[in-house]
Amino acid sequence: MHEPQFIRNFTIIGHIDHGKSTLADRILELTDAIPDRLMRDQFLDKMDLERERGITIKAKTCSFSYRARDGRIYALNLVDCPGHVDFVYEVSKSLAACEGALLIIDATQGIQAQTLANFYLAQEQKLTILPVINKIDMEEADLARVERQIEDQLEIPKEEALKISAKLGWGIDEVLEAIVQCIPAPRGAPEQPLRALIYDSFYETYKFAIPCVRVVDGVLKPGVTIKMMGRGTEFTIEEVGIFTPEMKKSEALGPGCVGYLTAKIKDVREIGVGDTVTESARPCEKPLPGYRPLKPMVFAGLYPTNPGQFELLRNALEKLSLNDASFSFEEEHSEALGRGFRVGFLGMLHAEIIQERLDREFKIPLVVTAPSVEYHIRLKNGERLRCDNPSKFPDAGQIAEIAEPFVQLKILTPERFLGSILELLEQRRGEYREMDFLSDGRVAIHYDLPLAEIATDFYDRLKSRSQGYASMDYEPLGYRPEDLVKLNVFVNREPIDALSVIAHREKAYSMGRALCRRLKEKIPSQMFPIPLQAAIGKRVLARETIPARHNDITGWMSGGDVTRKLKLLEKQKEGRRRLAAIGKVEIPQEAFLAVLEREI
Repeated sequence: MHEPQFIRNFTIIGHIDHGKSTLADRILELTDAIPDRLMRDQFLDKMDLERERGITIKAKTCSFSYRARDGRIYALNLVDCPGHVDFVYEVSKSLAACEGALLIIDATQGIQAQTLANFYLAQEQKLTILPVINKIDMEEADLARVERQIEDQLEIPKEEALKISAKLGWGIDEVLEAIVQCIPAPRGAPEQPLRALIYDSFYETYKFAIPCVRVVDGVLKPGVTIKMMGRGTEFTIEEVGIFTPEMKKSEALGPGCVGYLTAKIKDVREIGVGDTVTESARPCEKPLPGYRPLKPMVFAGLYPTNPGQFELLRNALEKLSLNDASFSFEEEHSEALGRGFRVGFLGMLHAEIIQERLDREFKIPLVVTAPSVEYHIRLKNGERLRCDNPSKFPDAGQIAEIAEPFVQLKILTPERFLGSILELLEQRRGEYREMDFLSDGRVAIHYDLPLAEIATDFYDRLKSRSQGYASMDYEPLGYRPEDLVKLNVFVNREPIDALSVIAHREKAYSMGRALCRRLKEKIPSQMFPIPLQAAIGKRVLARETIPARHNDITGWMSGGDVTRKLKLLEKQKEGRRRLAAIGKVEIPQEAFLAVLEREI
């Protein structure tokens, strides 16, 4: 157990793909934390999905020793974290366990929207922030421009910025020395009542749910009976240890230490991430402040393509939730798709990751409904509802008001793409807030935007219109009343609840026409014509018809009276009418994906 003055807890933050994981690799290599035979790129990214996409999804922790130039040996605790806007939850967890942060800035791209967002998060936590300019070896690197951005936008003297190439290992020594010299040691006293922050959790088959903790005061050791202050549950510690990054057993964890504890906690839901651990016999007076709470932003229905795999899907979601507390799910039923689950995600990338993990790890083919957000509904009788599923919306005649969530969106883009991006924002019902023209030729655009408008393909559209140069970040603003309607979709005159969407009244007509047109392309033809309709209540806004599959029943006739052919054709028409009344239309997954496509 190290003395607190020789402990440094830090994290690495920045925009996606600016080199956070690569810098973590170089630090681990230089401090011999990982043997050469085990070292690999993106070492802390354990999932194949993380390594393939080159992104960090789940925060990781690693403890290692470093002999500084002053001859002293320091214990460094690195908490790695993601950079994508969807995973700000993981970032806030990492910051809660640290005293300092390395803010990575790409020398070729400069400060991006998520760079600023993470910078402000670290400032809120009162962390010491060390700017690190990465990729200085690239031909496109523009150090002078990035240094001006650091002074103008972060208000940090450019002399404090460290210049490195994480890929080639340049400047890593200076980074380690800056961590030791600039980041403050943790405060805390071992004789004080135990206070430890739970900043993460995961599940192991033989050790059950395992909280990851940062000890603030007191000592965490086996045999102590602890209490979760938020939930009031008590457990007896069996083992404590650190991450190297594998779990390594220790005798005790003192003030400033970052590690784990095991206590036969059967369910990960008994661990409140952000909760305070204290000793039952000598509890502390008040809990630690914790960090930004988890709140799902986007909801979608997941249904197995084979109804017999419903229980397999339930087990798969439960297993995923053991190691990822950032999504929630509950059972629901659809008339068209049968039994499934309504799942809450942090964002569209998070939803995509969960779906891909279900497919890869559990081999469960899924039908995924259109993503939705949570709406607040006030009925005419005064009752208030919260609803994240369009199929469960009350009848339009009962609704007095619908409020939808808004976000404050910040976009950083070069000036030459300004017109195209402003057009996109106006099309997505954006409300102008302000615009700042920066000295480096970029524009900071601030808009208020409905969350539903960015929940599908907004990020892709933004990247397309800016040739990949624009970046974005958003923060929740609360709910605002809007003129919203439920757009129902009928296939062969049957309502398909999984295809229904919530739309602004002004956009409902164009959205209904586009949706019917795309469904006509996706749903295969049958032996009878299939009408497709989009409607608000009983008012049909748009209609398309999938024609019946052609079958020439008169081809065998070589001649004779024309009435013979007409009788056969009339008989066929009557048969098709009867078939249309009883026939079932199988809707493929591509049809549900068509709801996600946007015209703009």
